[in-house]
Amino acid sequence: MAGQRRIRDDLSVAAIELFAARGYDATTVDEIAARAGVARRTFFRHFRTKEDAVFPDHDAYLKRIQEFLDAADSTQPPLDVIREAAHLVLAMFTDDPATAVRRYRLTRQVEPLREREITASSRYLRVFCEYLHRRTGGGDEARLRDEVAAAAVVTAHNQVLRQWLRAGGTGDPHPRLDEALRSVAAALGPWLAGSRAADPGTPTPGDEVVVVVMPRGTPMWRVVQQVEAATGTADDG
Repeated sequence: MAGQRRIRDDLSVAAIELFAARGYDATTVDEIAARAGVARRTFFRHFRTKEDAVFPDHDAYLKRIQEFLDAADSTQPPLDVIREAAHLVLAMFTDDPATAVRRYRLTRQVEPLREREITASSRYLRVFCEYLHRRTGGGDEARLRDEVAAAAVVTAHNQVLRQWLRAGGTGDPHPRLDEALRSVAAALGPWLAGSRAADPGTPTPGDEVVVVVMPRGTPMWRVVQQVEAATGTADDG
């Protein structure tokens, strides 16, 4: 198993190096296999296409995230679980900064690789969204909230990751991701729970306008009594 993993890693490194040096279109599978010291058929035992070699672990990462979500504590707020999952995704990149940076620079130059990266991101989004929807158990309105929340988490993660990669993969991006996700939770948490933020023109509790209609000449004590009754502030004792 370890030997197969080493071959897979060697093929991935060879692909990235050749794509960067010679160009994606000009590099063949045979050249990648030769660079890694294996036969062509060995390449196809590990990967279906050239671009698969650049993203060798996306399927395994996605499976790991799915397993994490499936095993999550059902009493933990669902958005908190998604936030933890986003940190796990980030850790998959930060575990090998040099390779992550080379892959990022390559995907900026090669459109098929960029499209593959977008597809991978959408898969994480779908997994996050389905987890939130299972937890909220709502209908169409809940699904909209779930999709927006999942998209916000994925967008925050991707932005923090790109900043880290553009900086050469130096430093620890997890505190910045945590800060971004706390802001997402603060903004979307109440909505995700099903409450609706008040419109600017909606009176907040305690600011309601109460209109009491009474005959002219009604004693003041009676006016006060009626206002207290209408606002629920009457003294019961």
